[in-house]
Amino acid sequence: MLAALTLALTLHDGLPATRPAEVGMAARRLEAIERVVQRGIRAGGYPGAAVVVGRRGYAVFQRGYGRLSWSGDSPAVSPNGTIYDLASVSKVVGTTAAAMALFDEGRLDLDASVVRYLPSFADGGQKDLVTVRHLLTHRSGLPAGRDLWRIAFTPADARAALLQTTLRCEPGRCYEYSDLGMDVLALVLEEAAGEPLDAYLERKVFAPLGMNDTRYRPANELRWRIAPTELTPPRGYPLHGEVHDENAYILGGVAGHAGLFSTAADLSVFAQMMLNRGTFAGTRVFADSTVRLFTARSAGTRGLGWDTCAGQHGCGDYLGPGAFGHIGYTGTSLWIDPEREMFVILLTNRVHAARARRPAKVIADIRNDLADAAAWAVVDDPEVAVAKVAFRADSPKGWNRPYRAARAKGRRGAKGRIVTKRSAVVKTKPASAKPASAKPASAKPASAKARSAAAAGKAAKSRKVQRPKAAESAKGGSRKSATR
Repeated sequence: MLAALTLALTLHDGLPATRPAEVGMAARRLEAIERVVQRGIRAGGYPGAAVVVGRRGYAVFQRGYGRLSWSGDSPAVSPNGTIYDLASVSKVVGTTAAAMALFDEGRLDLDASVVRYLPSFADGGQKDLVTVRHLLTHRSGLPAGRDLWRIAFTPADARAALLQTTLRCEPGRCYEYSDLGMDVLALVLEEAAGEPLDAYLERKVFAPLGMNDTRYRPANELRWRIAPTELTPPRGYPLHGEVHDENAYILGGVAGHAGLFSTAADLSVFAQMMLNRGTFAGTRVFADSTVRLFTARSAGTRGLGWDTCAGQHGCGDYLGPGAFGHIGYTGTSLWIDPEREMFVILLTNRVHAARARRPAKVIADIRNDLADAAAWAVVDDPEVAVAKVAFRADSPKGWNRPYRAARAKGRRGAKGRIVTKRSAVVKTKPASAKPASAKPASAKPASAKARSAAAAGKAAKSRKVQRPKAAESAKGGSRKSATR
C-alpha cells in the first residue's frame, strides 16, 4: 500500500484520491457534508469553504464550495488551489511543528526555563519559573492577549513589549489560552534553531513534505489564489494576502499564534504525516515517540501545543478519545482521529464581511457537523461506528434570528423605551363618535398657535415607530456582524 501511495502521490495536489468504500467509508453518508457546508454559505456565515476528509492515506472527500469572496466575479474555491489564512491553526502546523522538530534534534528542552533561551524575559520574579512546557500547555501565567499593535511601531518594538508582559498568575497553577504564550514560544524556538521560525519550518517540515503552498507572508503573485479576510480592520484597508491578526502583523507577519497561510490539500499531507506517526511517503519528519508525546493529553484537555477532543472546539460528538487538532479564528479547523485513521479539514474566511448575524455560531456548528459526518461515514469498524447523527445545520439555532421574533420581543428605542409594532398602532374612534362640539369642515380655520398645539398633541398620540434598520439589512443587504 505504501508503494502505491508513493507512486500515486503528487505533492502539490495533496493526497491521492480514492472511493470511500475502498477505505471503509460510506459515500452516501459523506454527502451530508455537501448539505451542511452549503447551508453555512446560504446562511451568510462565509462566502466559500474548502473541505478535505482523508482516511488511511487517501483523500475520500475533497471539495471546494462557494467563492473566495461574496462577489459573483470572485474565483471559485478549490481545495488544491485556494490559500487561506489559518489563524490559530498556525499554532500547531507552524509553531508546535517547529518545537517537535527541535525536540527531536535535542535542541529544545521542554522543562528548561524560558529565560535560558530569552534572558530578557526575566523580571527577577515568577517569570523566571516559566518553562517551555508551560508555554505549550497554556499554563505560563501570561494573559490571553495584549494589544501590541497599539503600542508598537516595528516588529522589534512588538517583541520587546511582548517579553516585558507581566504574568497574571503563578506559572503552572492556572490555565489561560494565551496567544502571547505562543508568541514567546516562537522566540524561544528561533533562539534554539539559530534562524527565523519561517525559515526553519520551510527547511525541516514544509519542503520535505512538498507543502509548496504553505508559508508565512505569501508573495503578491499568489494574491489571486488567496481568500480575503476583513474589509475594515484597524489597518484601514481591506486585508488580502496579509495576516488577519493585528498582533501577528506588527510582529512582522511571522508569529507564534498566527500568520501561516495554506491550502486544504497541503494540510491533508501534514495531517496524514501525523497519522503516520511522523513519516510520509518515505520521509520522516518527526520521531514516532515525539508525535505521541505532543498529541497526548498533558494538562487538562491540552496536549503540547495541540488541543484534544473533548466534545468542543469543532471536533463534534463522535471523534475518538485520542483525537487531536486545533481551530482558527478566521474559520479554519484541523482534526485528526488516530482511532479511525482519519482526519477532517475545513478552511473558510468567515471574517470576510459575514452576512450572518452570528458568524461565529455558524462556523462552530459547521465544524462540529463536519467532524460528525466524517465519523458517521466510517462503517467498517463496529467499535467506532456511529448509528445516527443529528446535524446542527439541519435545525440551526442562533445563526440568524428572524426579524419577526426580534420584533415580538420588542426593541429598545432611542430614549431607552421598549417599543414594539403593536405599540406603534393607534386606534381611532369611528366618525359617529366625534364630540358634538366638533367644528364642521366649513368652520373658520383655527389660529396658527392653536393649529401648532393641536398638531403636537396628535403627534404625541399617534407617533409611528419606524421599522428597525437591522431588519432592512437582514432582508437583503450585506452587513458585518457584531459577533465575532
